[in-house]
Amino acid sequence: MKVYADRLPAELSRGLAPAYLITGDEPLLVQEAADAVRHAARDAGHTERERYMVERGFDWSEFRAAGDSLSLFADKKIIELRLPTGKPGKDGAAALADYAANPPPDVVLLVVSSRADMRSAWAKALDKAGVTVQVWPVDPPALPGWITNRMRSLGLRPTPAAARLIAERVEGNLLAAHQEVEKLALLTGGGEVDEDTVLRAVADSARYDVFGLTDAALDGRRSRALRILDGLRAEGVEPPILVWALAREIRGMASLAWDRAAGRPMKLPSGRGKFIEKRRRLAQNALGRHDAESLQALLLKAGRVDRVAKGSLRGDVWRELGGLVFGLAGSRQDRAA
Repeated sequence: MKVYADRLPAELSRGLAPAYLITGDEPLLVQEAADAVRHAARDAGHTERERYMVERGFDWSEFRAAGDSLSLFADKKIIELRLPTGKPGKDGAAALADYAANPPPDVVLLVVSSRADMRSAWAKALDKAGVTVQVWPVDPPALPGWITNRMRSLGLRPTPAAARLIAERVEGNLLAAHQEVEKLALLTGGGEVDEDTVLRAVADSARYDVFGLTDAALDGRRSRALRILDGLRAEGVEPPILVWALAREIRGMASLAWDRAAGRPMKLPSGRGKFIEKRRRLAQNALGRHDAESLQALLLKAGRVDRVAKGSLRGDVWRELGGLVFGLAGSRQDRAA
């Protein structure tokens, strides 16, 4: 049975299931969901806890034995299994499916995994036997609302502007957002929180990534892209990595633009799913602003930036990168101006 993360506490209040699969790539939300299961199990008398980390060479017979055996004092127990890769392998998949087919009494299985393939037999078996919680990252547009709800749960009354400011300063890092909200609760003791309060208390904990940079540039969001570039520089990301990522996207867009100019059908990303739809939208946005010539000019510029980054050409690599990002996030009219 699939349950949204925010509905898990209500589901747990109705009683424990034999097994829980918590999967996703957002560490804070995965951790909170796992904590909720642990607390509910402990409150229900599952005082014994066995933990296993599935790494290369993991012996799945240990897991099978844990499910088959009870302690000498017949305590209820919780077995926690961590899958960092989201893939248990052939033996693990069989062991998990066998467990789900006949879960032992007085035992709760908690599987905490990075994003798992929910079409796999073992994931389906656990879902059928118990509860699955798929944790999804909070998209940037939804982040202010997420922060507002967190603040209200701690007795804070944020203004919309305050929530937006926190979201901007901790973008992409829910753990940092959670920590800043808790800090505000301690500093203010509750009550209304406005922009001035946030500016005094919130550290700039924004976490950026290379693909966030390319996505923002393709989407034409210049200020966001340049802000991400500044964040990557502050984090010590090596310029050649950024040049590679930007050049790859520009090269792909140029190929599509040349197909369009030649009257050939453009091979936009195909298929279904949020990721494919996002890639298709970004490509369409970029191609709405650029033509083959402007993208070819950007490729030449990327070549120059690459030479500067590798030391074969003199220049300020971060200034050059800023110009490349500015150009990709802009349009062909910028080049003509």
